Amino acid sequence: MNSELPSVSFSEEDTQHMRRALQLAAHARDAENEVPVGAVLVHEGQIVGLGWNRNITLHDPTAHAEIMALRAAGEKLANHRIVGATLYVTLEPCAMCAMALVHARIGRVVYAATDPKTGAAGSVFDTLISERHNHRVLVQGGLLAAESGDMLREFFRSRR
Repeated sequence: MNSELPSVSFSEEDTQHMRRALQLAAHARDAENEVPVGAVLVHEGQIVGLGWNRNITLHDPTAHAEIMALRAAGEKLANHRIVGATLYVTLEPCAMCAMALVHARIGRVVYAATDPKTGAAGSVFDTLISERHNHRVLVQGGLLAAESGDMLREFFRSRR
């Protein structure tokens, strides 16, 4: 597994989209008492899907932020494939979300905080870049990691 993230230079557009994902994470926390994870899906320069964790609210174990953004994009684009899109997400995707991203043919995933327990973008599993799949996703992590990590830590600390 990739224990260290390679040095990546992020654009102002990357930072803008991750800030939006952080706003969605705060919404999940504040409005729905969900684990604060937010996602923004961008295709051909346009936001095509937004998502935040809703698995508790919807009683749906698949309603992670990434899945919600994929569902919204699929409906908007009338396609189950979002080839070449970039997903911005505040927490490294889990294995379920990573496989959905592979199936959707997402081109790039930019995440904020790593997930040392279930991360599937290099921390625990290398699902997004596995040579066993017919599609691999470019993975770049660490953008606004401190802000996302602080939000997640505070959320869990407040529930203990």
